[in-house]
Amino acid sequence: MDFLVTGVLGIVLLLILFFLRIPVAYALTIVGVLGYGFLTTPEAALNLLARDLYGVFSSYGLALVPLFVFMGFIAYYAGVSKRLYNMANKLTSGIRGGLAMGTVIACTAFGAICGSTTATAATIGSIAIPEMKRFNYGNKLSAGSVAGGSGLGILMPPSVVFIIYGILTQVSIGKLFLAGIIPAILITILFCIAIYFYAKLFPQETPESPRVAFVERVKSLKDVWETLFVFTLVMGGMFFGFFTPTRAGAVGSFLILLIVTIQKKLTWDNFINAVKDTLNVSCMVIMLVAGATIFGHFLALSRLSTELATFVAQLNLPGWAVIGVICLIYLIAGCFIDALALVTLTIPIFYPIVINFGYDPVWFGVIIVLITQMGIITPPVGVNAYIIKGLAPHITLEEVFIGIIPFLIALIIGTGLIIAFPTICTFLPDMIK
Repeated sequence: MDFLVTGVLGIVLLLILFFLRIPVAYALTIVGVLGYGFLTTPEAALNLLARDLYGVFSSYGLALVPLFVFMGFIAYYAGVSKRLYNMANKLTSGIRGGLAMGTVIACTAFGAICGSTTATAATIGSIAIPEMKRFNYGNKLSAGSVAGGSGLGILMPPSVVFIIYGILTQVSIGKLFLAGIIPAILITILFCIAIYFYAKLFPQETPESPRVAFVERVKSLKDVWETLFVFTLVMGGMFFGFFTPTRAGAVGSFLILLIVTIQKKLTWDNFINAVKDTLNVSCMVIMLVAGATIFGHFLALSRLSTELATFVAQLNLPGWAVIGVICLIYLIAGCFIDALALVTLTIPIFYPIVINFGYDPVWFGVIIVLITQMGIITPPVGVNAYIIKGLAPHITLEEVFIGIIPFLIALIIGTGLIIAFPTICTFLPDMIK
């Protein structure tokens, strides 16, 4: 059988395994090993399996995964999220829709130490939704602001999606982290603008937040000093070259653990829970990388990605059109496939095409994260929407998805701006060349 046909059949089999609810990491590994063995020999496939598993599990670069994940869970169990939410709401007090704006800002701030969109949705949502209900906010805006804002957890560094993208493409994870900062702030501002216009259109759903004195707003910043301190030190250390991303994760984890221990805000039980959750998430991510590595070697052998890149090049389409098609594919696929699974599945296929057109790999990484951010809030998969529904039984799923629309529009506008002006995300990384 032709190598190219085998590659296509491999992707079809992979999608079938996804629909059969086989864990993504196992599905990638199964198809990769079977496909590689079919194109070579079973012995070669088993050697590939052993070599790639050992290579991934012994990778020094992957050590940053549990470190950053641990930092996020320590902050979560120490109650940092509640203080961030209170600070954000005081800063936006006195503005119609200010509580929803504060929710978005809190999601961005918590994403800076968490890196997980689902964790941000569950954490901030459990605080924000009851508060907005208490102040008579509409269900649609309450759900939409949390679901949309929590998506910033995969854009604001440290981002698990950035880590996987960097490992699969050998792009500097430190540069990817820096590239996500300005776009995350931009999307946060666009979300707040979307809430402002929503409040103009539906004032009955967005009551004014009680005004807080300026002095109280300034004082609220001291309640989140540990978040600001750790984020600044970690990102600043990577920016100025004091330490690598892996060491940055170690420094951040140690500092946040030390601070909350001194403050006596972390119990022993919560520490154990943080360790358990870190192990669960880290093992999932590392297994995903291992499966994607094996599957990537199968795709490389089948020449599917190479032939696809050649085919696209022969179409003589302008580069922007190719990027537009790729974004559309990600947007549609993101409605059905989990963000991490989508990235690990498609990067080996689309990355060579993008590089062939001369695009910046760091810029493309930010675009991919933005598109997958849309996928996690759109039906039918829209994992964040279901998390919100689970947190708030009084809100219907229809209200959640309707409430997401203003934030989805803001995301599309933000993505368009970054495609049109790549320096938005390449400015900071270019400074450390």
